[in-house]
Amino acid sequence: MNLLHKQRWSVHVPGLNSRMLCSALVLLTAVGMAACGNKEKKAGQALASVNGEEITVLQLNEEMQRANVQAAQQDAASKQLLESLIDRQLLLNEAVKEKMDRDPKVVQAVERAKSLIIAQAYMQKKIGSLPRPGKAEVEAYFEKNPQYFTQRKQFDMRELIIASADMNDALKAAMDAAKSLDEVAAWLDTHQVKYGRTQLSRSSADLAPELSGKLLAMPKGQLFIIREGDRTLLISLADIKDSPVTLAQAAPQIEQFLTNKKTKDVADAELKRLRATAKIEYLNQPAAGKDAASTVTPATPASAPAGPAAVSNDVNERGAAGLK
Repeated sequence: MNLLHKQRWSVHVPGLNSRMLCSALVLLTAVGMAACGNKEKKAGQALASVNGEEITVLQLNEEMQRANVQAAQQDAASKQLLESLIDRQLLLNEAVKEKMDRDPKVVQAVERAKSLIIAQAYMQKKIGSLPRPGKAEVEAYFEKNPQYFTQRKQFDMRELIIASADMNDALKAAMDAAKSLDEVAAWLDTHQVKYGRTQLSRSSADLAPELSGKLLAMPKGQLFIIREGDRTLLISLADIKDSPVTLAQAAPQIEQFLTNKKTKDVADAELKRLRATAKIEYLNQPAAGKDAASTVTPATPASAPAGPAAVSNDVNERGAAGLK
């Protein structure tokens, strides 16, 4: 994870991919039809028949809803989506003829998708319709977190992106001695190290508080390194600017953030309850290892970020990100 890139939050159950679920639902339908044989006809519901298999209004409406089609585009979109359903049914029919619905990998994927769908349905039922945060709650969060709003800072940065395999002691020494990112780029050119250039801006609302504090303590032009898996970022802090936002500007994001937090809290509480009452046994498990994480290495140790310990992964402590 790039420590300087904005994180996002989701209210959905982790691991659930809507496109995958859509495809899995279609496959489940095909498997069900193959197992049950003739299906009940729905008078007045069929829009098309593909080798005897009906495509219904309900199926089309589901596709329209998933595509989030606007009212003005529904006529044109309905025709396109109906043709897509016909194409999908044709492919499904052929897949069943070739017994692909019995392929172990397909069966496993269907069962996984089915379990995810049912688990999500249960969690959504338990969460229910949570009330939206009130005006007083939004204002209280705004006042409690000035670093995200009235005292928000914008960090402008330039970066060179290289393969982590090209990061070595010689390059680290070159960064320690360099006075600018251009000098580092010149060193890379001389040593024929491939790199890409980018510019980015992040605010104190986008970053973990600890990292924001480290950046605020840096002088302009400070160089530092972020290792991120198979790539390494060589970064220069170009500028720090005041970037405040008003309550009116921040309110929608704060409301959504608080809603997401409440949803997550309810889901976490339910999972905690279920775990407390369940008998869970770990069988044939290898020794747990530590996950690889991004690391931050200072180009000049006195003033650069101290490392991954300086970064918080608790989104509930980071405020409403993404405010422009």
